Amino acid sequence: MKKFDIQNVKDTRSGFGAGLSELGKTNPKVVALCADLTGSLKMDAFQKEHPERFFQVGIAEANMMGVAAGLTIGGWIPFTGTFANFSTGRVYDQIRQSIAYSGKNVKICASHAGITLGEDGATHQILEDLGLMKMLPGMVVINPCDYNQTKAATIAIANYDGPVYLRFGRPAVPNFTEADAPFEIGKALVLNEGKDVSIFATGHLVWKAIEAGQALAEMGIDAEIINIHTIKPLDEEAVLKSVAKTRCVVTAEEHQMNGGLGDSIAQLLARKNPTPLEMVAVNDSFGESGTPDDLMKKYGLESSNIVAAVQAVLKRK
Repeated sequence: MKKFDIQNVKDTRSGFGAGLSELGKTNPKVVALCADLTGSLKMDAFQKEHPERFFQVGIAEANMMGVAAGLTIGGWIPFTGTFANFSTGRVYDQIRQSIAYSGKNVKICASHAGITLGEDGATHQILEDLGLMKMLPGMVVINPCDYNQTKAATIAIANYDGPVYLRFGRPAVPNFTEADAPFEIGKALVLNEGKDVSIFATGHLVWKAIEAGQALAEMGIDAEIINIHTIKPLDEEAVLKSVAKTRCVVTAEEHQMNGGLGDSIAQLLARKNPTPLEMVAVNDSFGESGTPDDLMKKYGLESSNIVAAVQAVLKRK
C-alpha cells in the first residue's frame, strides 16, 4: 500500500477561499456573491481585495441565484457562496429554471455539506445535494477531498464554460494532495493500484478509504483506491478499467446512498459490466446534532466501515 504524506490538517472551505482569492487576482471576470455567510465560506479575502466585484445579497439565496444568472449575460463569471443546504434544496427551482435550463456560466459553491456539519443538526446537514445537482442536465458536480484539491478545483472551474456545483465542508481533514497537482474536471485519480477490490471514494471519505486500504493491506487484501472528485461527468473509463481488473467494488461517500456516487457507479456497472458492489453511505436517514466524529461513527462512514464493506463484497466476488 502506497504511503501518503499528510502536509497538514485543514478545512476544505478554506481551500475554496484561497482559490477564490487567487482567481480575484488572475481573472478580472470573476465575481463573488454571498448570502450573509462571508466568514463561514472564507470569502473574506476576495471581499477585501475586490469589493467592487463582491455582492452581499443577505439571507436571500433564491435572489442570489437569479442575480448570478443575470451577471453571466454581461460576461461575468459568478461564484455563489452559502451552505450546501441553502445552495441546493432551498433554491432548486431557481437553479433549474434560471441556471441549468439555459446553461448559464454560474459556479454554485457550497460549504458545510454532509453530517460533518455536526452540531447544527439535521436541518442543515444536507445529504441529498449531489443527487439533486447531478440530475440537472448539463450540471457538472465536483466534490474534492482536501484543502489543496478544493483550491485547485475552485480555480479550474472558472475556466469551464457552464454551470458547476462545487461541494466542500467545515471540518479539518488531512491535506495530502500535492499543492501543484493539476485539477482536471471529470478525470478520476488512482491513488493506489491494487488487484483485489476497487474502492471509489469522494470528498471526506477519500482519506477514510486510504486508511481502510492500509488496514486491508495488513490483512493481505490489495485494494485499488480511486478518488472520484467529479461525480458528473463520471470518469466511466477509469471505473470500468479498474473493475475489469478487480471484479468487485466498494463506494464511499458522505451522502445518501440513494442518488450519490455509489448510485452513479451502480448504474454504469449495470449497463456495462455487472459487478458485486457494496456502498458506504448514509442509508435513507436524516442526520442529527453531534460532533462530526461521533456522527461519522454512528452513520457508518468510518474507515472500519469501508473495511467491512470490502470483506463483504469479496465474499460475493
